[in-house]
Amino acid sequence: MARRPSTHPPRLDTLRDVQRSFGDADALDTDDDRELEEFSGVDLSDRDLSGATFRECSFDDVTLTDTNLRGSRLIETMLTGINAPILRSSRSTWRDVALTRSRIGSGELFDATWQSVRVSGSKLGYVNLRGSSLTDVLFEDCTIDELDLGGTTATRVAFTATRVQTLDLTRATLSHVDLRGLEFQAIHGLEGLKGATVSEFQLSELAPLFATQLGILVEG
Repeated sequence: MARRPSTHPPRLDTLRDVQRSFGDADALDTDDDRELEEFSGVDLSDRDLSGATFRECSFDDVTLTDTNLRGSRLIETMLTGINAPILRSSRSTWRDVALTRSRIGSGELFDATWQSVRVSGSKLGYVNLRGSSLTDVLFEDCTIDELDLGGTTATRVAFTATRVQTLDLTRATLSHVDLRGLEFQAIHGLEGLKGATVSEFQLSELAPLFATQLGILVEG
């Protein structure tokens, strides 16, 4: 009897414990390149930081309301207690990033590249990751209103103790995506579930949606 293929969990690197210096938030600008700096308790709202690169940096209790981070690169960086009613970070690169205990209202993260990213203990509104590439990503202990993964290529993505009201998987390409730790209210783009792992309970919850999509009439 052939063994059923197992679902591979995300491969997450542990961020190094490094010594950082205090960064000059007022001097931050577009296309900046910062390394081993920490920013704490600052307000970067309405700033244009597009194309900026942050290597082994940390952001703690930072406000990013309408901050322009398009095309930015976050590498081995920690984001803790971030407050961003609107976060503009499309076409950005996140590699070895930890986002913890943060609140993001609308996250414009489409066409982004995420590799080895952990999002934990955070409350997120609309998370737009359409057309993004996600590899080795974990959402844990999060509450998300709408997670838009339309057209996303996702590999080794998992959810633990996370609630999502609406999950959009339209034209998504999934491989080793573990949804068993995800509580959801609605899913759009059911065909995008190919390559995902669900629990038996979740499968029973999905059955009426599959029936509706396939035009199956179910009568007692």
